[in-house]
Amino acid sequence: MLSTILFATGVIALLFILYVLVRPITRGAIYFPTRKESIRTMARMAEVKPGQKLVDIGSGDGRILIAFAKMGLETHGYEINPLLVRQSQRAIKKAGLLGKAFVHHKSFWHADLSQFDIVTVYGIGKIMDPLAEKLKNELKPGAKILSNVYTFPKLKEVERDGYVRMYAVS
Repeated sequence: MLSTILFATGVIALLFILYVLVRPITRGAIYFPTRKESIRTMARMAEVKPGQKLVDIGSGDGRILIAFAKMGLETHGYEINPLLVRQSQRAIKKAGLLGKAFVHHKSFWHADLSQFDIVTVYGIGKIMDPLAEKLKNELKPGAKILSNVYTFPKLKEVERDGYVRMYAVS
């Protein structure tokens, strides 16, 4: 009897863990880390200025948040995978960037992005058109959008270097 209860409890715990791990993947993009070279390219294209704010859409492990926070920007990331959120929080703390880099366990679709000057995204094809509309509606003129790999078919590309493309809001 006790072994049956323990087995059932174990199965329920395993199903819960699988749900927590798989749910973000089925609702969003699968996590692929951005290469260091792509981050350097993004930084060059962005022409970072003091006082700017950056948002990373689907911020993964926080590497873009950390890189740009080290350049003096206030950075915010939106990530729906709780494991990646926790990993980002630990990395931000380890880098000594608490108060400069923030990760939000929340979908960017429900966030107001109007305060940001720079947007970075490593999205997937199916979100790019609706995301372009959201960004056009919310970002101020002159804001820069940096996309790793995927394109925004309805936005005008300003610059391209390897896998990184930059778009500007007019």
